[in-house]
Amino acid sequence: MARQNLSATRIKPRLAEPLTMHVLRRRQVSPHFARVTLGRGDVERFVPMGFDQWFRLFIPVSDASLAKVPQKLNTMAFLKYLTTSKVDRPTLRSYSVRAYRDAGPGGPELDVDFVLHGDGAAGPAATWAATCAEGDPVAIIDEGVGFNPPDGLRRVRLVADESGLPALAGVLASLPADTTGDAIVEVPSTEDEQELIAPDGVGVTWVVRDAHATPGRAALAAATALATPAEPFYGWVVGEQSLPTGLRRHWVNAGVPKNHIMFCGYWRAGRTH
Repeated sequence: MARQNLSATRIKPRLAEPLTMHVLRRRQVSPHFARVTLGRGDVERFVPMGFDQWFRLFIPVSDASLAKVPQKLNTMAFLKYLTTSKVDRPTLRSYSVRAYRDAGPGGPELDVDFVLHGDGAAGPAATWAATCAEGDPVAIIDEGVGFNPPDGLRRVRLVADESGLPALAGVLASLPADTTGDAIVEVPSTEDEQELIAPDGVGVTWVVRDAHATPGRAALAAATALATPAEPFYGWVVGEQSLPTGLRRHWVNAGVPKNHIMFCGYWRAGRTH
């Protein structure tokens, strides 16, 4: 079964070339989240699109490694990137825009939230987010937006684990004021719950999983326990891959049209990310 349909639903950005930015500040948002604010460099060329806008993040591993960032990230460029020695090749990961401000203290600012793992499973991006300092450079390539409901559909059901919380927050903050529906967010602890901006008609439910449970399972159980609305809705689900694939299957079996669903596996349990 397909693990995502992001490529089919994606709204592409106007600019998809490397933009170099620098760390402005870093702060611990909660036990499992760090927020890194990027700016300066090419940030004024970044075009905010709202919703679940995402990008490829390139983290340098040496002084010269950002020079190895491809000018675009098509198949050929990616294969060339993989042939670059690991001692020179920047780390590549995908992240969502948590927030964008065009008038920060020193110009435009881009917030990126990183999930921090305290179980020894932290990948290179989470490690960087836990240790980065003001002035550290990175590069990004914008990939656009995945949230793309049919015209006129104003009811939503949004579901994510903590890896999808930044994207879900962006979707909620970008929805038209008359949108109705619900959102389910799974997090590792109550301290990881965040204040979210959402239309009055969209309710947000936080689900805290058991300490040793696989991420995404609690959100999947909560979402499948909800009655499927009789009226049409747009389903959006992201996170550990068993969550979006399982919930998409549930929605389709309940009669939701496939083009009313965006689902994407952000990561797989058992692998660092």
